[in-house]
Amino acid sequence: MMTRRDLNHALVATAVGALLPGGASSQDLPRARNVVLVHGLFADGSCWLEVIPALQAAGLNVTSVQNPLTTLEDAVASTQRVLARQEGPTVLVGHSFSGMIVSEAGADPKVSALVYVAARAPDAGEDYTSLAKTYPTPPASAGIVFDGDEGRLSEAAFLRDFAGDLPVERARALFAVQQPFRKALLSGKTTQAAWRSKPSFYAVSTEDRTIDPDLERFMAKRMNAKTIEVKSSHLSLISHPREIANLILEAAGQPRDRRD
Repeated sequence: MMTRRDLNHALVATAVGALLPGGASSQDLPRARNVVLVHGLFADGSCWLEVIPALQAAGLNVTSVQNPLTTLEDAVASTQRVLARQEGPTVLVGHSFSGMIVSEAGADPKVSALVYVAARAPDAGEDYTSLAKTYPTPPASAGIVFDGDEGRLSEAAFLRDFAGDLPVERARALFAVQQPFRKALLSGKTTQAAWRSKPSFYAVSTEDRTIDPDLERFMAKRMNAKTIEVKSSHLSLISHPREIANLILEAAGQPRDRRD
């Protein structure tokens, strides 16, 4: 007997299967009921706090994943557990490193669209590090320090290169809750590129000093994503939450008058 959850999976898979990947308008997309947000390196789930209220005000069920930052497999599993709790079409959103998580976990049939915020978006099996080396090395890379197996950004690099357009007091507070990552996390490769089959959206940070903006533009173009550019540091989700929330709402199939 088909359960309600199985039916939801089937309905979302059918709706998404009828869409061309990338470039979809809100009129083409199934109306999402949920948004799942995933954070990247040097952060935790609270980095989405400026975006979440706008999504909730639109009637969406929102969950921010706590990424363990240990291995890619662990990070994907943490997101998959959250996805398993969702009922109905779900927009999956990734910032920074978690674009890799979104690309892998986004194959879930209930995921109706993907949103990348200044995020990595490798192809299946692609070595992201090698891809990134074809572009200028971003300044933040020099600020990563390791304590044994754990890596983090120095305070100077965090304030200047990661959160450069935030008030210093706010940036220092975010630095205080920075979560360290394990070296093994950086060696993981995705086995799937969900953006090849799901409608995708990308927010480029034009002042990014953590991922080169031209690399972001390349990845967005390659996935045929609906793309916006935000004059922002790597943390556009904090410095420009309205623009990021609007992009997510568009991916969720929200009519424009609900977003303005």
